[in-house]
Amino acid sequence: MLAQFLQFLFSGVTVGATYALAALGFTLIYNASNVINFAQGEFIMLGGMLAVFFTMSGLPLPVALALAIIVPAIVGVLVEKLAIEPVKGAETVTLIIITIGASLVIRGLVQVWLGKNTHSLPAFSGDEPIHILGATLLPQSLWVLGVTALVVIALWYFFSRTLQGKAMLATSFNRTAAELVGINTGWVLFMSFAMSAALGALGGILVTPITLTSYDVGIMLGLKGFVAAVVGGLGNGLGAVIGGLLGDHNFRVTCHIQFAAFSGTIGDADASQLDIIFR
Repeated sequence: MLAQFLQFLFSGVTVGATYALAALGFTLIYNASNVINFAQGEFIMLGGMLAVFFTMSGLPLPVALALAIIVPAIVGVLVEKLAIEPVKGAETVTLIIITIGASLVIRGLVQVWLGKNTHSLPAFSGDEPIHILGATLLPQSLWVLGVTALVVIALWYFFSRTLQGKAMLATSFNRTAAELVGINTGWVLFMSFAMSAALGALGGILVTPITLTSYDVGIMLGLKGFVAAVVGGLGNGLGAVIGGLLGDHNFRVTCHIQFAAFSGTIGDADASQLDIIFR
């Protein structure tokens, strides 16, 4: 029972970290522009697919991964410049529809360019699992968790210690006031889309060696990232991280407990108590 519980815990936290990065992407753009970017999931897909493409093209892994982050960041900026900026001040529903359209365009282009096949990416530091109390933890999971932690720390430093970060925060609180004191809110929006796309791509790169990738994986990853952002409080960075980590963790552990009760591994009463705890 303990080994099974730990296995679901490890899996949930690993995938939840990816949702946390997606949720942070939603939060960055929402804070800067009040836009809910439903193309965020496609940046996750782009990161994984481009990492596979550049690796298969013969580029060294570090170069391939760097390009797989830079290219989606450029795509994010193009979405902002070509789709969002021309309709500045439009209704929220209009902006949401535009981002959904951008999502469909990105997905369609990737499907035509890289095909419909599922692709894999080699793990960064081998596939030999780490055994903990009967459960196994893949080395790639440590990369996912470690990099996510570094991203959270880097974002905290950026927003609390740099002028650019404080300008973005000021814009999120009051765009008009920020413009009155000389903050270039257009630049803030530019940076928000670039950073959001880069975060999504990073999440896709990290999780692809574990879950594989294809042109259509961004749909569910983006939706789950959005749910994590909403659960944590849309616009709240720390809440987005917690929502991402706890969302998949709760789903996996709850499903495991309910299945265990159904199969007789644990009693119904114990299952009910555990289910309440994790909900």
